[in-house]
Formats: sequence, structure tokens, C-alpha cells
Amino acid sequence: MKALCVHAHYDDFEFVAAGTFELWRGRLGGAFRGRVLVCTDGKAGHQFRTRQATFEMRLKEQQESAKLGGYEFELLKLPNGQVPREACLQRTVEFQAALWKAIRDFQPDYLFCPPVAADPLAGIHQDHVGVADAVRRVAYMINVPHAYTPEYPADETRSEPVKVPVILNVYDSYMFGAHGYDLAVDVEEAFDRVTRLTWCHQSQISAWLPRPGRHDIRAPKSMADWAATLRRRLVRQNRTLGLATERATEVFAVTAWGEVPTYEQLLRDVPNLVSDEAHLERLRARLERWRGA
Repeated sequence: MKALCVHAHYDDFEFVAAGTFELWRGRLGGAFRGRVLVCTDGKAGHQFRTRQATFEMRLKEQQESAKLGGYEFELLKLPNGQVPREACLQRTVEFQAALWKAIRDFQPDYLFCPPVAADPLAGIHQDHVGVADAVRRVAYMINVPHAYTPEYPADETRSEPVKVPVILNVYDSYMFGAHGYDLAVDVEEAFDRVTRLTWCHQSQISAWLPRPGRHDIRAPKSMADWAATLRRRLVRQNRTLGLATERATEVFAVTAWGEVPTYEQLLRDVPNLVSDEAHLERLRARLERWRGA
């Protein structure tokens, strides 16, 4: 099985899907390949380092996380070789082309990305929305071989079909007031690993994230202190979602952007699903409707 998490920033993945990737890695071993695709340069995410110094530090932190987490890391580059600019991500043809190529090259079974905000009253993050909107619009083109050959020239007289993934939306803490989910995954057994993966991002958790004041994060004094902060953040997230548990949980919404899965497929593939009959029954009905059953 292959899973790809497409997100805007260094450190986004660790807060939304790292536990699920860790469960898959533990259960499937070498049969699982996880990859994280970061879509911006990260140069804006600090308050006293220069943009270039911030980029270099955050890139190194993500590489350290990838090594520790046993997943592959890719920094998205546009056809001209440039990395999209943080805080200014736009859904350009060039960005869509680069995203299309990255997905086609990896051919994941599951693709994780941020949600698109449907409620105009919901808060948003410019870069998260840019990634979500681009994935949604590129999804149909994944198996259209000539969609972006002007940007990535190829022999247009020959092509092979590629796999279209199931596309799941992750929880987005920036989307204030519009949270929802279909699948809840108990990742408590991976909590220690997620703590260590997020700990890799010191430029964020110890310097930048406490500054905006909307993350329920204070600068940690130790990894144990950070674990307590992360636990408090996850419990608060559970309450926002209406989950009574205090166990570490990751949630996902199933989209019809890519391949529409069967209900049985999700039950088979997604590890440690929390039993919630209301959500799962609604999901079953929706999938059957989408598939014309």
C-alpha cells in the first residue's frame, strides 16, 4: 500500500496524519510506502530568522522527521524548478501541473490533503486552501496523460494508465468553525512517535507557533513538556469534533474527488477505526449513493 500526504507546510503532516502512517508502517512493514509532499518553501514561518535561514532550518527539520518516521519526503517544485512561496500559494497552471506530476509519479492508493471550506464563515489558511483546491481540481486529471504535457513534455502517442487514489481530507485546525469527519482513527499507540516527529520541528513548536496565539501551544521546556502540550491539543481537538475520548485520534473525510472507495475497502484498509455508528452509517449510505448502488 502507498499513501501520500499533500500539504502546504513543513510540519503539517505530523499534526494530521503521522499517527495513521505509523500504524500502517507497523502493520504492513515493507509493504507500506508513505510519502509527504510539501507544497511551499516555508520561508515565512519565523519571526526573527531571515527567509533563507528559515527555509534551510525547516527543510532540515522535515528531513529529520522523515528519517525518524520512516517515510519519504518530497518538496514540490514547479516546472521552472522553483518552490511555491509560503503565505502566497496560488492555484496556477504551473502549480497544478507540478502536483499532477508528483501524484502520477508516486501513484498512491490513498492521498491525504486539507479540506475545502464550504462555509464562508469558516476561518481559513491561504496555503491550506490553495493545496486543497488544487488537489480537488487536479484529481480528475490524474489519469489524463496529456493534461500537462506542455509543462512536462512526453511522447503523446504513447501512455500508460495510472492509479487514481482514494482522496481523504485531513483535519484542518485553521478552518475554525467548519470541522467534520467520516473516519476516526485511534492512534494512541503511535502517540510517542508522533510526539518525537513533531519535536523535530523546533523552529515551529518552540518559536513560531506560540506566537500567533491560536494553536494552544506554548514553548516547551522539554520533550515531556511538549508531550503534555500535544496531548492537551489533541483532547481539545476531540472535543471540537464531538469525540468524548482523550486518546490520540486522527480524523478524515472521504471525498469523491478521486477513486470512490467501497465501504468494505475502507474498513479493510484503514487501521484502528473508532466505532461510531452514526458517522459510519452515514458514510456507508453516501458511498453507496456515489457508486450508484
